[in-house]
Amino acid sequence: MLTFVSFRRISLSLFSGFIVTLATIIVADRLVSSAADHRHTAVLSEVPHHEVAVVLGCAEYLRNGRLNLFFQYRVNAAAELYHAGKCDLFIVSGDHGRKEYNEPAAMRKALVKRGVPNEIIVSDFAGFRTLDSVVRAKEVFSCQKFIVVSQEFHNERAIFIGQNRGTAITGYNAKDVPKRYTWKTIVREKLARTRTALDLFITQTEPKFTGPRETMPKPL
Repeated sequence: MLTFVSFRRISLSLFSGFIVTLATIIVADRLVSSAADHRHTAVLSEVPHHEVAVVLGCAEYLRNGRLNLFFQYRVNAAAELYHAGKCDLFIVSGDHGRKEYNEPAAMRKALVKRGVPNEIIVSDFAGFRTLDSVVRAKEVFSCQKFIVVSQEFHNERAIFIGQNRGTAITGYNAKDVPKRYTWKTIVREKLARTRTALDLFITQTEPKFTGPRETMPKPL
């Protein structure tokens, strides 16, 4: 039978766990934001030239069949970089863990449609997570510095990972999706930042796949 004393102890334990979890989420969020401060921008003219830009993947279409605005705005931003002469090569990094699901192929097709030459696009099919995309850009594709293309919140996390893995990253922020469509994404991002901090500082997590180094094409 649960006594009052036992109930109180359980309640205090649960409350303490909640406080610790909440504090961890807040600290991780602040760490990511502060680390990326002044290292990303939505202003094209402020982006310095880099040979390589890495476009972070997501689904092209939502489950309801509608075009994913996160995807559309990212490939738009990437094409802007190329046409402004801010980068010479692209790595499209995303999930291709299932035969029928291929984020890099969708990004490549969308970029070519926007006037980016197919020859300067390299596909990273093992970008299952942001950590995988950032670390593989360095370890597999030999990119010590590059532009990362995604929404601001995502770029901040990529820059944070890069700083802790010895990679210099400049973020070009794609257009934000209206918040009425993104509350789930905002919640997921807070949790993703916490997981990223644990990956980097506690578990020393590595990408799911590394593999041999790959040679980047020559700029046109």
